[in-house]
Amino acid sequence: MAFDALLLEQCQSTNNPGPVLRFYLWEGPWLSFGRHQTSRSNHWLDLVRNGRLNMVRRPSGGGAVLHGGGLTYSLIWPHAPRQRREAYRRANAWISSGLARLGLELHQGDDPALAGSQNCFASATTADLVDPSGHKRIGSAQFWQRGHLLQHGEIPLTPPLQLWEDVFATAPPCWQPVAPSAASVEAALTEAIVELWPGLRWCVSPISRREQQLVTERAADYVITDSAVSSNNPEARMDVTAWRSGKPKG
Repeated sequence: MAFDALLLEQCQSTNNPGPVLRFYLWEGPWLSFGRHQTSRSNHWLDLVRNGRLNMVRRPSGGGAVLHGGGLTYSLIWPHAPRQRREAYRRANAWISSGLARLGLELHQGDDPALAGSQNCFASATTADLVDPSGHKRIGSAQFWQRGHLLQHGEIPLTPPLQLWEDVFATAPPCWQPVAPSAASVEAALTEAIVELWPGLRWCVSPISRREQQLVTERAADYVITDSAVSSNNPEARMDVTAWRSGKPKG
């Protein structure tokens, strides 16, 4: 979370910045809360105390998301369309195009937005993508800063069944007949975004030593603390490979 926020900050201080795309996995189960979400279940805190769950705050909005067995993406998009629905529409077009390469058909949801939803995957708004049966497959949320966009999205692939039920009192989204692998989803979305922005030269760029230092310093800002929960839980360990664009051609 700290790295995504840092990348958004960096794009504001760079002349003619290009977009940055990250994919990462989570080590262990983590429950992330949207930027403005304040409601936390005591039951969730019990799961933290029992060592079954960790909690963290996202810089983006939306409801609670259980990470584990899925793939998370973050897209830092300089000068994104100022209409948020248009930004979601274009991002969803990219994701839909990518997953169509795997034979997966998705379209935007149409549920009304629910501020601070306890379970992000309980409804599917136009920010999200659902399958032909109406089951939500990808949940996304935004954070805007000076006209630049950070969009987060979670793609549950093989979520922990029992823990999901214990957290949300409902069954998790499950792909039929089988879930695609995280590697295949990442590859498909990578290919699709190259086509979406053909005027950019993309390169793979690992986190720098300076970025790692800044992330370490800021990670505590995103760890959720509570008087009933130990505050020394570490930030989620992430795959910190960022996929950055170069400057636009021409």
